[in-house]
Amino acid sequence: MTHPESTLMTFVASDGDNVAIQDWPLREGMTLRGVVLLVHGLGEHAGRYDHVARRLNDWGFAVRGYDQYGHGESGGARGGMPSDTRLLDDLADIVDSTRARTPRNTPLILLGHSLGGLVAARFVALGLRPLDALILSSPALDPGLSAVQKLLVAVLPKIAPNLRVGNGLDATLISHDPKVVAAYKSDKFVHDRISGRLARFIADAGPATVALAPKWKVPTLLLYAGADKLVNPAGSQAFAAMAPKQVVSAHCFETLYHEIFNELDAEPVFAELKRWLDRQFPSTP
Repeated sequence: MTHPESTLMTFVASDGDNVAIQDWPLREGMTLRGVVLLVHGLGEHAGRYDHVARRLNDWGFAVRGYDQYGHGESGGARGGMPSDTRLLDDLADIVDSTRARTPRNTPLILLGHSLGGLVAARFVALGLRPLDALILSSPALDPGLSAVQKLLVAVLPKIAPNLRVGNGLDATLISHDPKVVAAYKSDKFVHDRISGRLARFIADAGPATVALAPKWKVPTLLLYAGADKLVNPAGSQAFAAMAPKQVVSAHCFETLYHEIFNELDAEPVFAELKRWLDRQFPSTP
């Protein structure tokens, strides 16, 4: 099936930094069911979600992704975070921009993976902008820090919040698919940096978001990996247990690694995503 080419543009954030935005439009003649806004994970970029965007296009959803501050083709020090709310502020700007360029009453759905899942979930938890739905893929609701890492997160942001160190991510644990791992390792836009302030955001925002799960109101699909060794699945389990069942639909893929859309057998993940979208946003005949 032939898809239109995705387009790359630059958005200027409120402080003047450039944010790279990628759009995946629908084929001509297709009925628009909604717009999905992708928020990528730590050290990666929106371009890695091309295959996810194409699936969503086939189902009638236009897709927009952006490279977070310090990632991909956006501005900023790699893995940096100049203020405690920078990632949330940028997402608010992108949501406003996306709303302004789409037809009125078009559903807007956030889809966040890992760090992006945490940013998206925190954004919803704080009610920063109205959204129609949220999809979380292996969200970093519990980063699973060791005792040493907890000590560093407690101390480093106070004395050197902008100091960037290796994020410790083991690329062989993102997926069981060796092709995915090899592509990740050779991707020039992937990096392994993280600042003290960004690490502190991850450590604090996860538990704070889980604590608000009982009051969740935005329809949410939570998809997570049971064999995840990069973020602790316990965070997703706790969120699912505490959230209203009529609002949050959770599904654990017991044998999958962290990047559930990039696994050797990702079809059950896409099938679950499609079922949920069809329930939330039925296509008109």
